[in-house]
Amino acid sequence: MPADPRVAIWRSAMLGGSETFVRNQGDALSRWKPTYIGATKQSSALSRDSDLIAYPASSDRNAFLRLRLTGSSPRLRRLLAGFDLVHAHFGGDGWLVSGEAARLGIPLVVTVHGHDVTRQPASGGAHGLRYRRNLRTVFDRAAAIIAVSDVIKSKAIGWGADPAKVRVHYTGVPIPAAVPPSPKQWDVAFVGRFVEKKGAGDLLAALASLGQDKPRAAKPRAILIGEGPLLPAMIAYARELGVDAQFLGSRTPHEVLEVVTASRVFAAPSRTAADGDTEGLPTTIMEAAALGLPVVATRHSGIPEAVTDGETGLLSAEGDRPALAGNIARLLADEPLREQLGSQARAYMQAKFDLVTQTRRLESLYDEVSR
Repeated sequence: MPADPRVAIWRSAMLGGSETFVRNQGDALSRWKPTYIGATKQSSALSRDSDLIAYPASSDRNAFLRLRLTGSSPRLRRLLAGFDLVHAHFGGDGWLVSGEAARLGIPLVVTVHGHDVTRQPASGGAHGLRYRRNLRTVFDRAAAIIAVSDVIKSKAIGWGADPAKVRVHYTGVPIPAAVPPSPKQWDVAFVGRFVEKKGAGDLLAALASLGQDKPRAAKPRAILIGEGPLLPAMIAYARELGVDAQFLGSRTPHEVLEVVTASRVFAAPSRTAADGDTEGLPTTIMEAAALGLPVVATRHSGIPEAVTDGETGLLSAEGDRPALAGNIARLLADEPLREQLGSQARAYMQAKFDLVTQTRRLESLYDEVSR
């Protein structure tokens, strides 16, 4: 292995504003030198001018289409030449890059996160057939498959991944040395894309039940950050229910940190969507816990791996709005309990989800497969 090994970090759309986990993990590498490579450039707070983009212009559409149809692209092959390893995020994206990595003899690591092994392979028709075929192909080609939770590991194996190749690896989050003091401006914070599996509608309904027959000043104050197809509907729903909720849209990671720190409770009421779409392990939960916030969430996918009910947060069943409301009310009414659970949540993140420690373990995996 070279003295300064190089890893190409691949995400087809480089890089969506909600995918801090990709950037944080790559930036935390210490022995391996990362280069971020994408098929197309995504306009977001996370995109960088230094990202290498294979198809940067609209005139490249046909070249990108050929890659998607055949898994072959001389242009992509040239970008990957000289790397010691390729690390692709999401199963479908892994297939896109797997053919050229194999032709160049470069080992491939693929991280599966959630919808890529839940909703997408369960799709019907020709699209579903093609996706399942491609997923099996990338599983065969990959030297290692990383699952972000135990549940996602079982899903990957169920869709054909070799159990010997699949290992659970928590991406981890930055753990600040100290939590900056901040006056609490909001009772409940939510950060995530406005899609069905995030459960924003459940949160708004729960908050509405806590604010019934109360003057506005006595209602729980909620702050919601993120974008997505359901955002307009959620804004209208909050207005209809009379919830004291402010929607900020997309924000930079630093701005998100400031908002979460200024909140009393973090809510992540995830649920399985009607089409089967499922979380892996929401990074936002770990980020909030690292800041010392107790988390109110659901027993969904990998969430119980990061939130211990009654110790680092409070959990309820998916879609159980009364239970969700009860957990929020319990924490808002009991400051000592909030502080206890928040402190224990932060300690748990330090012990099991520290980005630096987890990335060193990832580099050991890189070393193993590159040999």
